[in-house]
Amino acid sequence: MARYGMTIPFDGIPLSDHRSWFEELADLGYTDLWSSEASGTDAFTPLALAAAWAPSMRLGSAIAPAFTRGPGLMAMSVAAMAEAAPGRFLFGIGTSSNVIVESWNAIPFDRPYQQTRDMVRFLKQALTGEKVDARYDSFTVKGFRLGRPPASTPPILIAALRPGMLRLAGREGDGAIINWLSAEDVASVVPYVGPGKEIVARIFVCPSDDADRVRAMGRFAVSAYLNVPVYADFHQWLGRGPVLKPMWDAWKAGDRKAATAAVPDEVVDDLIVHGTPEECRAHIDRYLANGVTTAALALVGAGNDTRKAIRDLAPRR
Repeated sequence: MARYGMTIPFDGIPLSDHRSWFEELADLGYTDLWSSEASGTDAFTPLALAAAWAPSMRLGSAIAPAFTRGPGLMAMSVAAMAEAAPGRFLFGIGTSSNVIVESWNAIPFDRPYQQTRDMVRFLKQALTGEKVDARYDSFTVKGFRLGRPPASTPPILIAALRPGMLRLAGREGDGAIINWLSAEDVASVVPYVGPGKEIVARIFVCPSDDADRVRAMGRFAVSAYLNVPVYADFHQWLGRGPVLKPMWDAWKAGDRKAATAAVPDEVVDDLIVHGTPEECRAHIDRYLANGVTTAALALVGAGNDTRKAIRDLAPRR
């Protein structure tokens, strides 16, 4: 049975005020809460609060970057969450991007595939409580032993876009986290992960029948994300190169306004779910039909109507 989650925390709501939101999400039938990590909250703090405030819900990070914590600290953070939410925490890890890793955190974005693979391999050993004394391609760990290993190792999911990372997610992880793709794109992505694996999709949703407003907002979001090299390469691979080339050309020329204006409506409609609540549900169902096992909704453009949006989008009972 497919799971139906929500991305947290909510914009404009202090973390200290999220308890009632988490409780209502559980009451409405949402099954999961998924955090993210870019320039807002870290990936773990919202989930730690949810572990106490929403004891029936499954919790996941989507994602923690493989570069921005050392191996030992990463193991401690994952173990602490697994201890706080036994049996209901999933750890999502990925390369992140050159913008977050290099520009914002002053860490070289070198060999992201190897860094992610090696961190997963290290965590799988470290979380058992074994002493780790190993040389990986990306780093070396000398004599680390986790002081509080969890009772069981949480599932590890790998954020993936193109075939190499997707295969890694299936081969060395428990599944994949996918992002910024259409419902139809899912069918192209899932086979690389392989059968029997979890597929978590962050799905951007704006329950509004004002298509012009959503598309105007969506063009800004698409131009901001799809000019990051990892996402540009992803959509080139998916076949959107011809329709996105005018945006990419304008962006490279330094004309952000023209780049945003060049995003076609069809791309926004593919990548951002919008319309009436029933139309949104039907669109989300297409992701699930194409192989997504967990829909992690991410509200965009909801403004002051966030509470109404989560109620309108609640899973059918």
